[in-house]
Amino acid sequence: MSALIEYLKSPELVVKVQEFFGIEYLHHRQQDGKIDPCDVNGVGPTTVRRNKVANGDLAAGLDEDSSGSSSSGGNDESDKIRKDADKDEAKPYRITNKFWYYLFIIGTELGDEIFYATFIPFWFWNIDSAVGRRVIMVWSAVMYVGQSMKDVIRWPRPGFPVSRLQKKWALEYGMPSTHAMVSVAIPFSVLIYTYDRYIYSFPAGLAFALIWCAVICVSRVYLGMHSVLDIIAGLALVATLMIPLIPIVDKLDYIIVTSKWSPIPVLAVSILLIVFYPDSGIWTPTRGDTALTVSVCAGLQIGAWLHYILGDFQPPANPPPYEIIWPSYAMLGMLLLRTVLGLCCVVATRAFGKSISYAFVCFLLGRDQNELRRSENTLQNKNKIIVELSYKFFTCGMIGFNTQYLLPNVFKLLRIGRPDFYTEI
Repeated sequence: MSALIEYLKSPELVVKVQEFFGIEYLHHRQQDGKIDPCDVNGVGPTTVRRNKVANGDLAAGLDEDSSGSSSSGGNDESDKIRKDADKDEAKPYRITNKFWYYLFIIGTELGDEIFYATFIPFWFWNIDSAVGRRVIMVWSAVMYVGQSMKDVIRWPRPGFPVSRLQKKWALEYGMPSTHAMVSVAIPFSVLIYTYDRYIYSFPAGLAFALIWCAVICVSRVYLGMHSVLDIIAGLALVATLMIPLIPIVDKLDYIIVTSKWSPIPVLAVSILLIVFYPDSGIWTPTRGDTALTVSVCAGLQIGAWLHYILGDFQPPANPPPYEIIWPSYAMLGMLLLRTVLGLCCVVATRAFGKSISYAFVCFLLGRDQNELRRSENTLQNKNKIIVELSYKFFTCGMIGFNTQYLLPNVFKLLRIGRPDFYTEI
């Protein structure tokens, strides 16, 4: 079993997957003009330094490489990982199959913030907010567990001889793959929550969910960001989590929406989850990303609660399942208008909320906001961590609230709202 785990974890297997899908490696990585024979098996100086730093042995990593100093002159842990990650990018390669390249580039974006920022509002404004709330609760819970485990396990991403085609997530640890977890959580929770609610072909929905999941999972290995073991662990973990999550979330959503005092525990639990997030040993962006998912979920739930308390939500006239209403040209025009206008408001909310909340928290802490922005990202920089977590919680919470409550009311005033929006509990 240990041999199988090492094989699935090995960067050489990642290279095989990359080569299968058309990435051609041109020659071995060189250091100072010469091939490092110790690094050929993934245990050379660069890999050892990176693993030491990733496992918390910062002093050893810095002793072996004096280039660990940050641009401001300090010894910044995140800069160290970034520089080691950049060294691991040095192996040249060539893309020989553009189809797979663009498919997997698109696939990996399905687990990124831009996708969430467009998919979540579109679903709430144009499809079904009741299903949307449940899906987002599952997504938020899965992301929190996955991101937390990354910072507890602290396994580095694949090193030499893997070439990374993207560097965006290089500062995060790799085990488990949260992209793989989300690739199951979103499409399969949509499938489960809509199956008894709408009339459609379940095999077609299942095939779509499987293709969605496969493209995202393979994209992470193809781009060199995860080992095969990272992907398998992510899939196994999310499958285990969703068995209890699906029925719990279904009941919990109704309780949150209809209970008189539910915003208090929703806010309290959200804040506690962010405050008591596991210590990663070094600074990584995972805690901030987790604050984003938790606060969006909280904002959506509070918005739905306010709709219910004010009497906006009414039970549907007929019980499910419902026929899917495909949009006419007029409905399609309204859909596009809601989406474009709403997304512009989301962008404005993000810009305004970030600016106001960042400045306000800096004022409370007695720190200059421009100076704090330029300061290093380290665990010792407590003020910057507090400010960034606070502004993300406030801003993303407002985005969630506006998506569920404010913007649908604006659409209603403008007479472009979805007619059945207020029947969804």
